[in-house]
Amino acid sequence: MQWYFVAALLTVLTSSQGIWTTLSQSNGKYKYDYATIPFLAEFFKLSVSSFFLWKECQSSSPPRMTKEWKSVRLYLVPSVIYLIHNNVQFATLTYVDPSTYQILGNLKIVTTGILFRLVLKRKLSNLQWMAIILLAVGTTTSQVKGCGDAPCDSVFSAPFQGYMLGILSACLSALAGVYTEYLMKKNSDSLYWQNVQLYTFGVIFNMGWLVYGDFKAGFEMGPWWQRLFNGYSITTWIVVFNLGSTGLLVSWLMKYSDNIVKVYSTSMAMLLTMVLSVYLFNVRATVQLFLGIVICIISLQMYFMPVHMLVELPQTLPATSK
Repeated sequence: MQWYFVAALLTVLTSSQGIWTTLSQSNGKYKYDYATIPFLAEFFKLSVSSFFLWKECQSSSPPRMTKEWKSVRLYLVPSVIYLIHNNVQFATLTYVDPSTYQILGNLKIVTTGILFRLVLKRKLSNLQWMAIILLAVGTTTSQVKGCGDAPCDSVFSAPFQGYMLGILSACLSALAGVYTEYLMKKNSDSLYWQNVQLYTFGVIFNMGWLVYGDFKAGFEMGPWWQRLFNGYSITTWIVVFNLGSTGLLVSWLMKYSDNIVKVYSTSMAMLLTMVLSVYLFNVRATVQLFLGIVICIISLQMYFMPVHMLVELPQTLPATSK
């Protein structure tokens, strides 16, 4: 399976996440406990990975599996980072509005490139750095409202704490992705065995979050497992399947490709979601959206196309006799 096919599939699934989530609402509200969605998505990923790992173990050449605790415990780290990241997200939204938060979130494109270089020691050319910065500019341009609009003005009027928390959120998101790629590539273990370790901790931490929510609410609605599927519809299950499938594709990219491919996939998915929203939810198309798409396409070509296709290299002149 080629990485660009997986990246394209990831783009399609990611772009439809917001749409399916919106469609799962009833009169603008969720009838289900949305905290159960990540838990079920993690359980889905764990179940699928466990099945394929079992199939591998039944084959004539069993997969490689490193079972020492000093290796297994490393898969705990991404769950901890994502738990901290989720809390930082909520803290950030107490200081900035959603539009500003979305724009600040584009910093993770650049921070991913920086950590990609520092942690994984992967060298990027000057042209690729320019492409990454262009991608951040393009996605930000597509989200900025017209000058004079309230959302545009609020970007520059948020408290200092909001900007610092937004930067921290971007760094944590990038760190989680880069660290996961490091785990996937640090040895030749089976991808499904690595997924089982990763998603086992994911299930445990999400279950802990549900228990914490019960304690915080004083068990007014009963324990979480009694209302796990309350309010679920076919659309809600599609959201769970979509989120779980996206995670499985991301783990494949982390193993066989890299974080930059994932960043481009998710960025293009965001733009595709905005375009689809114009037709599905009557969202007004803007010049900024069009310009953002053009900039991102240019960035995509700059990063992935061979240099000789982007720049006309000088031809070697034949030697002239004196």
